[in-house]
Amino acid sequence: MKVILTADVKTLGKKGAVVEVADGYARNYLLPRGLAIEATAGALKELDQTKGRVDAKKAQELKQAQAMGAKLAGASVRIASKTGEGGRLFGSVTSKEIAEQIQKQFGLSVDKRKIDLKDPIKTLGTYPVTIKLHAEVTVQVFVAVEAAAKERG
Repeated sequence: MKVILTADVKTLGKKGAVVEVADGYARNYLLPRGLAIEATAGALKELDQTKGRVDAKKAQELKQAQAMGAKLAGASVRIASKTGEGGRLFGSVTSKEIAEQIQKQFGLSVDKRKIDLKDPIKTLGTYPVTIKLHAEVTVQVFVAVEAAAKERG
């Protein structure tokens, strides 16, 4: 019997795969548990349409990531931070702060989890930081950490 998997099944395949299984396995295990549906002509047509929509959405996401990458590639993000003696920061610069500054300076929303910060930045200077915008799009930006203007009391 041919079935379309509606969920990943370890021994058979991934969601959306069309597989041939024994009738009993399909009727007694896969179908009752909702892991598969019978591969009728209508179900196969619907699967093709769904795959087409998913592919179009992935292509759109890739296009957006490439456009964002073109704007950010080699850009310099300036962050002003309070410092102590010898250019050491109070605390550190985190990926959240970098994402906020990218939003402020470039108007682009970047998820902080996509910013690859090896170690927290704890001193003044310019640091290269990699941002993974998409599985196929990574860009490098430079984070310039500067001393914040001191407030007079």
